[in-house]
Amino acid sequence: MKKPDYTILVCNSYRVAGDAQGYCNKQGATSLVQCLAEGCSDRGLDAVVTTTACFSVCSQGPIVVIQPNNYWYGGVNEDRVEEILDALEAGNAVEEYLIA
Repeated sequence: MKKPDYTILVCNSYRVAGDAQGYCNKQGATSLVQCLAEGCSDRGLDAVVTTTACFSVCSQGPIVVIQPNNYWYGGVNEDRVEEILDALEAGNAVEEYLIA
């Protein structure tokens, strides 16, 4: 099996009890998964997009993490996804959205 070039993690606020109830989920993180997956496909980026449990930085959510680059983005919405993926395609980060 070939590993993808990128793994894109979207916080979906899953908690130990299994309820997605946190800030990222309430701010539309679930819609970001499809937006990111379609954007990667449109650009020919070899990426897997998946949701995660809480990253514990709710005040900066929705959170998207791109590996192996270790880019941690905060305040991500569908408009910012395009900019983030354009930068990723060019081999860069969008510095103003990075939180770590």
